[in-house]
Amino acid sequence: MNINIVKIAKARHNQGMEPIRLPSEEEISATYDQGKEAVMALFFATFHKLAERLQALEDQLAKNSRNSSKPPSSDGLKKKPTKRGLRKPSGKKSGGQPGHEGHTLKAVADPDRVQVHRVKRCQQCQASLEQVEASGMEKRQVFDLPVVRLEVTEHQAEIKTCPQCLTANKAEFPIGVTQPVQYGAEIKAQAVYFNQYHHIPLERTCEILDELYDSPFSEGTLVESCEQVAEAVTPVDEQAKEYLIHTEEVVHLDETGGRVEGKLRWMHVSSTHTLTHLEMHDRRGRLAHDDIGILPERTGKVMHDGYRSYEQYPHAQHALCNAHHLRELIFIHENYQQPWAEDMLKLLLEIKQAVECAQQDQLAALSPDQIGDFENRYSKLVGQGLEANPPDPPVPRKRGRVKQSPAKNLVDHLHKHQRAVLAFMYDFKVPFDNNLAERDLRMVKLKQKVSGCFRSVQGASTFCRIRSYISTARKNDLRVLDALRMAINGDPFYPPCLLAPDASAA
Repeated sequence: MNINIVKIAKARHNQGMEPIRLPSEEEISATYDQGKEAVMALFFATFHKLAERLQALEDQLAKNSRNSSKPPSSDGLKKKPTKRGLRKPSGKKSGGQPGHEGHTLKAVADPDRVQVHRVKRCQQCQASLEQVEASGMEKRQVFDLPVVRLEVTEHQAEIKTCPQCLTANKAEFPIGVTQPVQYGAEIKAQAVYFNQYHHIPLERTCEILDELYDSPFSEGTLVESCEQVAEAVTPVDEQAKEYLIHTEEVVHLDETGGRVEGKLRWMHVSSTHTLTHLEMHDRRGRLAHDDIGILPERTGKVMHDGYRSYEQYPHAQHALCNAHHLRELIFIHENYQQPWAEDMLKLLLEIKQAVECAQQDQLAALSPDQIGDFENRYSKLVGQGLEANPPDPPVPRKRGRVKQSPAKNLVDHLHKHQRAVLAFMYDFKVPFDNNLAERDLRMVKLKQKVSGCFRSVQGASTFCRIRSYISTARKNDLRVLDALRMAINGDPFYPPCLLAPDASAA
């Protein structure tokens, strides 16, 4: 019982809930002496507080990954399957679909090695067949890796003394050969690949390299290799930031929290379909955006989840993620039984379907009649939501916004930001949701799940640099290992959008 009390107390603290103080016996007695009206006033005041707290706790228990922004991992293993979801069944069987080429192994015409298995004796009479010519050959090919070990290349630079002036002359070593004994670009690239791309911890990465190549690889060398890549790709990252400020593409924004040196810090992402920029900051809101420097200078379209700090940059053209709206509408419909929420959900999906059909028909926009009809239906449903959620009497608060129910907050949000909610309807270049940014942040959360946290600010910054570079390379169809090799060799990959003449002034 005491453990449950502690858990409830922690939950209240995490939710910012103040403890409810019930009236004492003396207060109840004094109120009783004041008469019936005083008793009823005390009862309803206490009842209202308890009902409000009960609703807040029920809302908290009802939220899951389907009707809120909570991750699927928070749903737990014991929860029953959800009754409905945003994805509809396609009706297709699992596995490869008709017409899919597949990726099965195919025999090659010129194998690297041929091993002939000869018939020596007859299986029936045991007669020798070694001198008998084969009448046929059945072939089977095995694809496998050869045993791999490190190859050591010794670089020898000649030293010659000029017979004329007696000057000692030494040949130049290749670029990158700077130490008497060192690792080469290939094994460094693989070390960074395992640690930064697949999130394998330092110790296990070194163990993998030792097992694969029978050569010890220290954690210090691994950290140094990661920092070498981060330093090499910094110019790419800085140029990407400048591009994200000026590009006409929609820039997707999002952020997620994580522990760095035991403190809560925030990873901010700004990305397009061809670029990714990750940056760590101590804060989540405006101070972070100002220091990062992309959003304060951007006047083009930005897509985000509607976090209130974004509203402080009105010069940008805002579009809101409707995946968030759909989940919240499901929550309002199921937990507050308000029909307008389900109708709004259906309307948003209907507009999305209309946009997709228009794009398939090679149309540049919906017809004015379609847009007008959708706008009228949207406004009508918002009106129903406002009618179902009238404003509560203002309650004095020391700070912050007036506390409202989730349903009231959502309908006010949809009413205030109609243009941003329907941005995908007005401009087909604007996507329906912010899934691009969320996919770019997913690996940050995976890294934290594997490692728990970043042990140093330097390590977190290095991860952001390398992860930005890797994500950008993958978006441009470049293999990760190839991109890392290029960086270690001092020639990092630049995406085509940064090499275009007008890349910084799009």
